[in-house]
Amino acid sequence: MNIPADLRYSKEHEWVRLEGDLAVIGITDFAQGELGDIVFVEVETEGQSLDRDAVFGSVEAVKTVSDLFMPVGGEIVEFNKGIERAPEKVNADPYGDGWMIKVKMSNPSQFDALLSSEDYAALVGA
Repeated sequence: MNIPADLRYSKEHEWVRLEGDLAVIGITDFAQGELGDIVFVEVETEGQSLDRDAVFGSVEAVKTVSDLFMPVGGEIVEFNKGIERAPEKVNADPYGDGWMIKVKMSNPSQFDALLSSEDYAALVGA
């Protein structure tokens, strides 16, 4: 299982990478593995400001549909259109081409409160 050390993680299995003042968010390798083959990603909140822990979309896999939660609060400024056309990118490259949204954080200190890679590994038993 891949848990990059340079990212932060939520207990709901989202990862966060900072790019300047933006937070890039996706689901973890653990999450995509648990979901199985992802067939659809729905994010209809682009342009909206949401609080931490709010639902920003959903991911549909062959065996289930799962909500996606904001690990940090802020305005969703971009949705990865590439995964709309090719949702399998989330399975193949969850930390790269499979990213989901970019968020302009309303409270950057929320990033610091997320789990480290070591804490996330302990959470999922890796």
